[in-house]
Amino acid sequence: MTTTTLTGVGTLTRFFLRRERIALPLWLIGGALVYYSQAVGVDVAYPSQADLDRVAASMEGNAAMVAMAGPPRVLDTIGGQVAFQASAFGMIVAGLMSMFLVGRHTRANEETGRDELIRSGVVGRHATFTAATIVTVLANLVYGLAVALSLISYGLPAAGSIALGVGATCAGLVFMAIALLAAQLTESTRAVYGITGAAIAVSYVLRAVGDVGNGVLSWLSPLGWGQAMRPYDGEIWWPVLLSLAVAVAVTVAARRVLDHRDFGAGVVPPRPGPPRAGESLQSAFGLAWHLQRGSLIGWSIGMLLAGLAFGSIGNDVGDLLGDVDLGEVLGQDVGSLVDAFYAMSAGLLALIGSAYTISSGLRLRAEEAAGRTEPLLSTGLPRLRWLAGHAVIMLAGSAVVLALGGFGMGLMYGIIAGDMSQLLPLLGASLTYLPAVWVLGGITLVLFGFLPLATSGAWIALAFCFVVLMFGSTLKFPDWLMSISPFDNIPLVPAVDFAPAPVLVTALIAVVLCAAGAFGFRHRDVETN
Repeated sequence: MTTTTLTGVGTLTRFFLRRERIALPLWLIGGALVYYSQAVGVDVAYPSQADLDRVAASMEGNAAMVAMAGPPRVLDTIGGQVAFQASAFGMIVAGLMSMFLVGRHTRANEETGRDELIRSGVVGRHATFTAATIVTVLANLVYGLAVALSLISYGLPAAGSIALGVGATCAGLVFMAIALLAAQLTESTRAVYGITGAAIAVSYVLRAVGDVGNGVLSWLSPLGWGQAMRPYDGEIWWPVLLSLAVAVAVTVAARRVLDHRDFGAGVVPPRPGPPRAGESLQSAFGLAWHLQRGSLIGWSIGMLLAGLAFGSIGNDVGDLLGDVDLGEVLGQDVGSLVDAFYAMSAGLLALIGSAYTISSGLRLRAEEAAGRTEPLLSTGLPRLRWLAGHAVIMLAGSAVVLALGGFGMGLMYGIIAGDMSQLLPLLGASLTYLPAVWVLGGITLVLFGFLPLATSGAWIALAFCFVVLMFGSTLKFPDWLMSISPFDNIPLVPAVDFAPAPVLVTALIAVVLCAAGAFGFRHRDVETN
């Protein structure tokens, strides 16, 4: 690589950092909170050593929890509980952050034509690739530092806290390298995200199967390498070398592939489509389904697995929660501890499902920004019909993912507890939150209709709802602030009786928001990047 091929790296690095000045801090703060919130939660939930000993004995014998979280080490300490409960998910956050950073600043720029404008100036061939790599490496270093410092500030041992931070950074670097390679192999940003997301999912499955079994498969997973550093349990540091070696090797391979492909193209050419579109593609709904079916299938499988994980706890809620007052956490008088736990779990599943709703709604903006919407509308396809095709997939798909999450939770609970009568109540508990999820979809449509460049701001609404649901009562948020969240108005079934009025009012709000979004899109110009 010569100096000429790197011309412009500094300028592009500063430019990419400026583009991420809002989103990147949110990733870093949110990721660090994954760890810090667990430390606070464990400290509050298990105030005595006897409580920690009891929950450690319960978790170590639960294969489902080991598969979900990781190897159970020193669970009778706060640090061990943090490492067990947060490390896998924190490393996944690092991987997703890296995936989006790389995709946004490499393949997405080529796909939308921005990179061609950049290359028309005095910019070397490898400048964009290198700048994106530098930004992602810096982001992961800051992420790991934030994790370590947050836990040290809470009073956890420094060595274990640093090990957790380094493990998160290394996992992010490995998935960065995979995303860089995927960006050279394919021609679309969606494919980059698909390949990298699949790599993260496979890593999680390998780690889960390995941790439940003899541990061999865990050594094939970047997530397993981070957990193999044994935070708070006599830390070992050599797995860092394994992560860095893989990250460097794959990054070098990606750079070499870049040298042998044409600008805008991928090494693997897209599969040619049929000479004529099928009947299903003759309608706006059929086209929307064709574009979004892969995402819906993936989310459906993920939500089913998440539901199974929650249900695997069965009736052991008392052992896991100790003396925690879920009524205080939820801000309502609730019935039994088991019912309260699964009411909260239904809310968490709904929040996770809301991520599908927002991402599905954002597909509208992605199609418009890529310039594919205007040619469709020029054929005589009405604006509202095109919008309705995607909106139906978004709203109906939300119902599917929530139903599967509730079904998985009820099914596994029935198997573990030997009480299949709870299958339908837990399914209903998840679907009770559907209007609240639709409200977030409506917010996405409103932003798309009136402020298309700010459509991704719907993620802020989801983050607000998460904070209110999980911490609003504990942190004594004022009632007016909590009532803004649509989730706060939904009855906590099965801990309390179902009340139709707030559910219907929330559904009406969702309808109004969707209608407002359609009105805004109908009366504005079509915009592209």
